[in-house]
Amino acid sequence: MTRRGLLGAFAATALTAAPTYSNAAGFLRGSGDVRRIRMYSGRTGERLDTIYWIDGEYVGEALAEINIFMRDWRNNKVANIDNRTVDIMAAAHRLLDVSEPYMLISGYRSPETNNMLRARSSGVAKSSLHLKGQAADLRLDSRSVNQMAQAASSCAAGGVGRYTGSNFVHMDCGNVRSWGS
Repeated sequence: MTRRGLLGAFAATALTAAPTYSNAAGFLRGSGDVRRIRMYSGRTGERLDTIYWIDGEYVGEALAEINIFMRDWRNNKVANIDNRTVDIMAAAHRLLDVSEPYMLISGYRSPETNNMLRARSSGVAKSSLHLKGQAADLRLDSRSVNQMAQAASSCAAGGVGRYTGSNFVHMDCGNVRSWGS
């Protein structure tokens, strides 16, 4: 079976398995009673490899580590990262079948950082979900933007933006939608 066929089969299973909750959780069900996220930051040099869910429960200490890791690196402000966003990231990573950690481009953004980025670019939303800890911009060297976006979109659990020119994918737990090429 091809990777595309496999992704389609997983998508069909998840859509029927978890229609009322973030469908990302459906993709994670087959991973046993453990959910894991692996990332590194090119900005800070930090690495994160943590199990954040065990036996049906989120692990508070791991979520606290994720919050700190995904902080606004420009001013070190920390916010709670929405667990649904972490689930979408982990589910997409699992679908991509890679051992490489995500490179975190942007997680939480403070209002100051978001305003600064908006002044520099028209592509930054005034009410970005990054401000609420509900979004992440990610990259994988071993997968294309399109491959990453397809995996995240197949979760049908939030927004997916393709930023091919900048080589990253935006994933969030907001309304299901997609943009970019």
